[in-house]
Amino acid sequence: MFTTLIRVIIIYLVVLALVRLMGKRQIGEIQPFELVIMLIFADLATIPMTDSSVPLLLGIIPLVTLVLLQFFLSLISRKSIFFQNLINGKPVIVIGPNGIIYPNLKALNMSIDDLQEALRGCNVSNFDEVQYAIVETNGKMSVILKKANSPVTNEDMHINAQENTYPIIIIDDGKYNNENLKLTQLSKDYIDELLKKNNIKSYKDVLVLNIDNNGKIYLQTKNDKYQNLEIDFKGGKNW
Repeated sequence: MFTTLIRVIIIYLVVLALVRLMGKRQIGEIQPFELVIMLIFADLATIPMTDSSVPLLLGIIPLVTLVLLQFFLSLISRKSIFFQNLINGKPVIVIGPNGIIYPNLKALNMSIDDLQEALRGCNVSNFDEVQYAIVETNGKMSVILKKANSPVTNEDMHINAQENTYPIIIIDDGKYNNENLKLTQLSKDYIDELLKKNNIKSYKDVLVLNIDNNGKIYLQTKNDKYQNLEIDFKGGKNW
């Protein structure tokens, strides 16, 4: 009995330390590969607790191995956009300016009831209030409301305003997202020249650069404060 108690305490402390090392994401924010690792992690932790025939060290080694695997996959996904999309998937737009995008909804195996429930969780009651609804890689729903339905609405103030836009990322942690760049129909040479005009030597120094339909750019280097830029650009028809 005493031996089992000691084993439980040791495994608990080891698991607590390893989970702390894995990061501070909330359960609803973890990526699919992290969820798989956590589920296996929980099963493996119970074996040395309940089976005294298993040496304690042999019970801890698989747990440490899983944490190292999680670090390795996280590192790959940060370094490569291709592997990031492969491991985590990509956000999926399920509602756009023209309404519900049925093929995307079907690809996610979501019903209209599922979509409506997710929107209610975002304090949205009707589909026509939504400019964009995006299912993120962790399964959560993000909603961009139409201007007329935003808090303290421009419609109430009798102000004509452009619709909200959906910014897309062009540079992510020093790497070009070629797929998104193609959607904007901008060239790497154009972006590189834009960076040089703002005293940034290389795109590898950029933490994030995104652009919306109206040419507004959010630009931040890895070691400096962000800046907002405006270019003569009207896009968004392709995304």
